[in-house]
Amino acid sequence: MRSFPRTVLSVLALGSASCAGAEPAAAAPPKPSVAAPDDGPLIRADLKDAADIARAIRENYTKYEYRIPMRDGVKLFTDVYLPKDPSHTYPLLMLRTPYGLAPYGVDGYPPAQDARGLRRFAPSTSFIREGYIFVHQDVRGKMMSEGTFVDVRPRAAGKGQIDESTDAYDTIEWLVHNVPRNNGKVGAWGISYPGFYAAQAAIDAHPALKAVSPQAPVTDWFAGDDFHHNGAFLLADALDFYASFGKPRPEPTRKMVWGFDHDMGDAYEFYLALGPLSNANTKYLHDGIPFWNDLMTHGNRDDFWKARDPRPDYRKIKPAVMTVGGWFDAEDLYGALETYKSIEKQSPGGDNSLVMGPWSHGGWAKTDGDHLGDVTFGAKTSLFYRENIEFPFFQRHLKGKPAKDPTEAWIFETGTNVWQRYAAWPPKEAHPVTLFLRANGKLAPAAATTAEDESGYDGYLSDPARPVPYRARISNDLDHDYMTDDQRFASRRPDVLVYSTGELDDDVTLAGPIEANLWVSATGTDADFVVKLIDVYPQDLPDPEPNPTGVRMAGYQALVRGEVMRGKFRSSFEKPEAFTPGEPTSVHFAIPDTSHTFRAGHRIMIQIQSTWFPLVDRNPQTFTDIYTAKASDFHAATHRVYRTQARPSGVKIFVTRGAVPAPK
Repeated sequence: MRSFPRTVLSVLALGSASCAGAEPAAAAPPKPSVAAPDDGPLIRADLKDAADIARAIRENYTKYEYRIPMRDGVKLFTDVYLPKDPSHTYPLLMLRTPYGLAPYGVDGYPPAQDARGLRRFAPSTSFIREGYIFVHQDVRGKMMSEGTFVDVRPRAAGKGQIDESTDAYDTIEWLVHNVPRNNGKVGAWGISYPGFYAAQAAIDAHPALKAVSPQAPVTDWFAGDDFHHNGAFLLADALDFYASFGKPRPEPTRKMVWGFDHDMGDAYEFYLALGPLSNANTKYLHDGIPFWNDLMTHGNRDDFWKARDPRPDYRKIKPAVMTVGGWFDAEDLYGALETYKSIEKQSPGGDNSLVMGPWSHGGWAKTDGDHLGDVTFGAKTSLFYRENIEFPFFQRHLKGKPAKDPTEAWIFETGTNVWQRYAAWPPKEAHPVTLFLRANGKLAPAAATTAEDESGYDGYLSDPARPVPYRARISNDLDHDYMTDDQRFASRRPDVLVYSTGELDDDVTLAGPIEANLWVSATGTDADFVVKLIDVYPQDLPDPEPNPTGVRMAGYQALVRGEVMRGKFRSSFEKPEAFTPGEPTSVHFAIPDTSHTFRAGHRIMIQIQSTWFPLVDRNPQTFTDIYTAKASDFHAATHRVYRTQARPSGVKIFVTRGAVPAPK
């Protein structure tokens, strides 16, 4: 989440309302006397560009606006785009969003100038051509909808209470009985926060809801999505986003003001000058952002965060679910994987599938998906997904058009740059291999032996006043393509440990989770540990052509996966625990899954550090409540990572092909 609206994730078309028991904002659409099932595309012309798409929507769809009543009387602002052809019935495709539906008004169709907005109108142009009834809704308490907005609203505790699941149910109930020419089948989709709302619609779902696609869905904001990873606070994302999104809305409005004006051109310098987290309120927010205050108050995984973890509710899911995520999503990679796994575990026998591609946050909807940063993927992966995976999923469940071969898991394998199709994720054929840290910066599939130095460790001085940046080039805003960035800048710092295999003789393919298992000590009483898995390219790799940025790919250290662990949560997110200065202790944490092949001639590298700024806030390295810490609480500390037979440190990967060689 950022300081500007996640326009990638919201829907452009919006409106204002009419419904049973509510005043209409426009005349209700007429109900035809005859309607036949849809048997062909609504639009047969090619839609080549934004002008074509905007014109096709205006020529082939009529926009209506409604205020749909919920069970507690609150009315939610909803727009509906109904195909003009009265001779057929169509499924409803619904997106619920907190980001607004502009342009509002029945005459406010998506303009051709807003190419991104046109993409937000529907998952892809295939849906517009085919003919669907498109439904977009402001969620409770946002923009033009009534009620009070609650971030990641917890599930209702009792009968008669409301939550996002009941709001989705009530919306669908009204739609299927009041929107003409619908075929009685509903699909739900959304990216990021709207992905959360899509997933919530699947809980105790309305019988008409047949297909749901949560895409990069917000899931657990303390463990792994958006604002915390393993308890560590993602400072830049949280402040940039909530400084705008978190502003109270005293009454319905058609406009949302976005933007957080950093008073420096360099985000690293801005956040360093900010000082302790408490200064954000003092200098910029002035206690005016309620959810920021919640972030500052709930520093552990207490009942506040547990109530906002939707995973326990993904049980006995009846609609077909296709969860979509990006391997390089800096915001909600965790959410996509966890949503799929939770439904798979708690809804056995259901139609549950996963799609993971080489994308940044929402990249499958807004880019061709042929590259990210300096790393290329050899094909327009987003186009393949939209045409061959996403569209057939909804066609199968909402229009009864069978897919060629439904697949449990469509997984893009980076490195080889190919789509793999698995019967389950992680694939059952993957087997665990631990890459152990060894002396002299080596990385090997065997731990140290007694012949090696039993007091062996590597150490560095971690200084909160001079944190390791998350990328070499830092702009005013947080750049999310850092997920594939060259890590050579970090490997040359004295406060980053580097371990590497030799050149690989054969391809080594990873498919599944990653686990960091470290033995560490610190001279302070708290410490963060960041583990990065890196693909080191050969020294003779040619540069791309053309090469507008002047990148040098020879020896490039491409980030494959990185994750942080706040040390005080090593045993429990609920009950933090101080380090005993100088005493070795085990730190174990999960790193999100990957699907990547390290090609022959490449090397596998692990980097370990304790700061990742301003992506992650600075740990004072003193056991304290970081959200109320003072400048005097921040201290430099010496951190050690052990690599002995008694205290082995390593990273567990899951391999489907190839073997990691022993060091020479």
